Order: sequence, then C-alpha cells, then structure tokens
Amino acid sequence: MTLSISNQLPGTVAEVHPGEVMATVKVRLTGGQVLTAAITLEAVEQLGLAPGSPVSALVKSTEVSLATGRTDGLSIRNRLPCTVTRLVLGEAMAAVHVTMDGGELTAVITKEAAGDLGLFVGSDVVALIKSTEVSLATA
Repeated sequence: MTLSISNQLPGTVAEVHPGEVMATVKVRLTGGQVLTAAITLEAVEQLGLAPGSPVSALVKSTEVSLATGRTDGLSIRNRLPCTVTRLVLGEAMAAVHVTMDGGELTAVITKEAAGDLGLFVGSDVVALIKSTEVSLATA
C-alpha cells in the first residue's frame, strides 16, 4: 500500500494501555524517542499490537505543530526535539522539513507562523503532535 502521508516513523511498541474504547500505545522510535498514539481498542486488536511489535507511526504533515521555545503547560504528549533542514515558503503556507535522531518529519504551517517563529535552516524546534493524530501501521 502506498500512502500520501509522508511522515512515517518506524518503531517498536513499548507499552499498550487499553481502555474501554480507546487505548494509548507508546512506540519507541528508532532514534530512541517515545511517541504516544491514542487509537481505538478495536485497532489494537486488529493490528495485534503488543510490546515488541514493529510498527510505523503515521502523522499527516498538517497535524505537526512547531515550537521554538518552552513547551510547558501543554496537553500535547508528543514533543520531539528537531532541527530545521529545509524551509519552503509558498504564498500562504510553508513546508518545514525537520530532522531528529533516527528520523525526519515535515510540518505544514502558515507562512505567517513560520515568519513569527523566525524559522531558518538550522533552527532548533520542537515538533508537537497530539496523540490522537498519530496512526499506527504494521507490515
């Protein structure tokens, strides 16, 4: 299957915490970071997820936010330190390509936000991803 989602991060399930309808799944990415996904309990069962299962975490580029300062006081679980490697500015939107230990992400944000953040190639940023915006796939 080919997907239009460019952010595909390989990892291994570290923990599964089932609830009545949803589960949180902690995934250790190849770079060592831990990413949390909130998915349905049905999906956990269908994918056969358990600690040690290899997965890919999928995140749409429009669901990745960026911060240049402290990220205290946020409910967003996933905060990945990154460095800007490429910045493409359009008329209204910007594609910000970042790298982190063991992976790459693309964030699509407004051109105005990119300017307000003062982004440039080499900028240190934190990629912010809500756990409900992370999908998981198995091979």
